[in-house]
This record gives sequence, structure tokens and C-alpha cells, in this order.
Amino acid sequence: MTDFPFGFSNRDDDDARKRGEEPNGPGASNPFGFPTGGGAAGFDPAQLGQMLTSLGQMLSGMGQPGGASSGPVNYDVAKRLARQQLGTSVTPVSAGTQKAVADAAHLAELWLDGATTLPAGATRTVAWTANDWIEETLSTWKRLCDPVAEQISGMWTAQLPEEAKEFAAPMVGMLGQMGGLAFGSQLGQALGQLAKEVLTSTDIGLPLGPSGVGALLPAAISEFSAGLEQPESEILVFLAAREAAHQRLFGHVPWLRQQVLGAVEDYARGIKMDFSALEQAAQGIDPMALTDPSKLEEILAQGTFEPQTTPEQKQALERLETLLALIEGWVQVVVTDAVGDRLPGAGALAETLRRRRATGGPAEQTFATLVGLELRPRKLREAAQLWRRLTSDAGMEARDGVWAHPDLLPDSEDLDAPASFIDSVIGGGATAFDDPLAQLAETEARERAEADREKADGPDTPDLGKDTGKS
Repeated sequence: MTDFPFGFSNRDDDDARKRGEEPNGPGASNPFGFPTGGGAAGFDPAQLGQMLTSLGQMLSGMGQPGGASSGPVNYDVAKRLARQQLGTSVTPVSAGTQKAVADAAHLAELWLDGATTLPAGATRTVAWTANDWIEETLSTWKRLCDPVAEQISGMWTAQLPEEAKEFAAPMVGMLGQMGGLAFGSQLGQALGQLAKEVLTSTDIGLPLGPSGVGALLPAAISEFSAGLEQPESEILVFLAAREAAHQRLFGHVPWLRQQVLGAVEDYARGIKMDFSALEQAAQGIDPMALTDPSKLEEILAQGTFEPQTTPEQKQALERLETLLALIEGWVQVVVTDAVGDRLPGAGALAETLRRRRATGGPAEQTFATLVGLELRPRKLREAAQLWRRLTSDAGMEARDGVWAHPDLLPDSEDLDAPASFIDSVIGGGATAFDDPLAQLAETEARERAEADREKADGPDTPDLGKDTGKS
């Protein structure tokens, strides 16, 4: 997967083009991110034919309002390209495998009951193929990717001079659909690669699947298990426990799903880009040339779309990193407590997943490619340590009670120095928002009691008797 979010370019590649050299690496000479694997020098005639077919379908629908490709991302193209990457080797899940997944989930839920106060969050656990994962998670990807694409596509036309906009007006719709195809093709590549790697529906820390449905991907789990020494049945139970723990958290902390997805959306909406190269290229362009689609693409190709970090983005990134770290850290602690004594290889499996994330696993690749942000594994370790200390010092109920309200969660500074946060929980700080109505009633009762005391005491008057006696 490319390390650049869709719509962004690789500055090293741009510099190479200016020197007359051919850039290397994924996406080279490939401004729309079309797949290039296979064949001599990366050329695959079959994929070329598939792409030309997709391009023809997109062009035939241009200008038709209300079409599926009229949004900022062409999700039809994204889905087709993702499925094409998987090929025809995706086989349906057998009844035996489905039963094994259901049994593993049932066992994991029983073990988790003793490790957390949150009840089961999944009404059922299913076995997905890679194609199922693409289909079932696409609606969430739309919510995550649209803000990025809208920002970028709007900036493309906004940066054109007024005179150029007038002449380019007939082309604006086509330009938007070309951008939708570009974004859709890169999203399709990312989803196709992710579908081969993800192990569960919450593997990257986001609630991607339908609410209340836990999902494991047996084919990916088998490949993941191939290089490990533990039995695949134990690995399946361990991953089922992680999925069930995520589902408990997202299912019984009603504000959490919105907080996570909202933080990604806030980050995406704050994207600003440097269009100086595009503006410089557009200054000397003949406006009449903008009626030619190839000329428009040539102008856009000269722009170096570099994301500029804004203060709002930094805040959104901080919130997202901290929240994802808290989720992952809590799941890690709860699952360890639930299966640690029952699965001898649980510690090794947890370490394998930590290394997978630290070296750029599916979660890190997804955020870097589709949203343009990078997550720091260090926060995950700090969050796990905080939850572990909180469990030991305050107990399971106090630990889980922290999820009662977003204002009770530790922030980034608490992860760096958790002692004061843990002290506040032990001292009762985590109950302040457990019942806001009860808190309001308590405040009103206190105010009424104070008012009653004031009435009983009467108005405050100076004690003149003592003064008179002394005079």
C-alpha cells in the first residue's frame, strides 16, 4: 500500500520528474493510483483491460446527475478494484469453519465475563471472507473518506483564476468525476490489500462493521497462524476474545463510536494543501486550453499537493491517537486477564500483535494511506500500562467506570504521568458523571439547605450590644 493519502503526491517523485528522471516505488508514473502489479516491469495486460473497462463505464456516466459516481469518491470503482485484487481465489466459509468461529466466540465471551463489568456487546459472531469484509465495511469507509476527498476536490477548482473558472465551467463536473475515479481507485487498492490482512472487524481499532456483529476472517487468521508455534484453535479463541472485548466496549459505551469516527472526520476536514505549484502553472495558461480534459489533467499533475498541518488538525490527531490507544490498551488488559491462565501462548500472541502494529500493520497503513495521519505505537504501551495499574490499584469496576463519560477518560498528559489520574479515580473522581441527574439533584438539595439555614438565622446584623457595653 502506498504511504500517501489519496489526492496527495510524493514530493520525492515530483522532484525526480523535475530532474527528468523516472520516479520509483508504488504509484510512480501513476497519478491516479491504478494497480500495476504482475507481468514484466509491473505490467499486467489483464489488469489494464479491467481498468479500461472501469474507465469506460465511468466516462459513459459523466454528466448524468444522481449517478453512483457523482460523489467525491467513486465507490463503485473502489469496490470493483478491491475485489479484483482478491481475484477468484476467495472461497466461501464452510459450515465447519463457521461453527468453529461461533464456538470460539462463545468460549471467549464466557471468559470475558470475569474480566470486565461490561456485558457482551455482540448479538452474534460471524465468519467473513475478504469479500464480505469489503462489502460490510464500505459504508463506514464512506464516512471516513468523503471528508478528505471533498476537501481536496474543492481545492482543485478553487485555486483556478476567475477567468479560468469561467472557461472551465463546462469541465468542472467532469473534473469532479475524474477526481472521484482517482480517489476510488486508490481506495480500492487500499481496501483490497487490507481485506487480505485484517483478522477481525475491529482489527484496526475502528468499529467498521455493523453494530452488534462480531466478525472474524478465518482465511487471514490461518495465514497469520502459519508462522506461529501456537495451535490455530488457540489463536482463533484469542482473536475472538479481542473482537468480543472491542464489541463490549463499542456496544455499551454509547458515545464511543461517534467520538472515534468524529475525530477522524475532524482531522480530514482540517486538511490544507500547498497549491503554490498549481497556481504558478495556471498563471500562464491559455484559458481556452481548459476546455481540453487532457490539458486540465496536465495542469493538475503539476500541482504538489502537500498536506499542511493546522492547529485544529493537531488537536484532532491528539484526540484520535489517545482514544485509539485507550481502546486498544483496555482491550489488551481485559483479554490478558480473561485468557492469560487458560491459553499458554496468550502472552506471545499479544506480543506478536504489538510488533505487527509497531512495524506498520493494517491500522497504521490504513490511516497513513486514506486519512493522511500517522499513529504512534508508544501511546498504546502507555495506555495499556495505565489500565493495568488502574485495575491493580482501583479494581475492575472503577476501571470500567471510567468509560461512563468522555470527560472521565485520561488525556495524553495522563498517559505520560498516570499517577495523579489513578489517584483521582481511587478518590472517587470517576463517579462525578456516573449519574448527571443525581448530581444535579444533589446540587439543588444543597442550595435549598443553605437557603433554609439563612432564613432560620435571620438577617445578618452587627452585635451592637457588646459594643455598647464596652463604651
